[in-house]
Amino acid sequence: MKYLALVYYDEQIVNAMPQPEWDALNRECMGCVEALSEGGHFLGGEPLQSVETATTVRVRNGKITTTDGPFAETKEQLAGFYMLEARDLNEALHLAGKIPPARFGTIEVRPVRELRAADNDKGKR
Repeated sequence: MKYLALVYYDEQIVNAMPQPEWDALNRECMGCVEALSEGGHFLGGEPLQSVETATTVRVRNGKITTTDGPFAETKEQLAGFYMLEARDLNEALHLAGKIPPARFGTIEVRPVRELRAADNDKGKR
């Protein structure tokens, strides 16, 4: 089953890291991806640019509006994601616990909902 592990952390903490510490964290993240890949659990993932680069898009009454910045003001910001393959939620949580930023941020794990044509006919959400 597929699980999305959303990586959140306070960008102020990361921005305050000395360059060698930031570089070490990035190497550790790459090592985590390598280990997850070797175990057949890593399906994809990417780090994201800072929330300062975010644009929020809304459509209301057929009109598109955009706003600079993320959708919500939060203590922690979405920093990236890992798409994982796990046999169940317990295994997905165990794998997410190995993601290095979990030490100072948060990893939100959510099962991926598969869309099927039959679901659309039934109006499932």
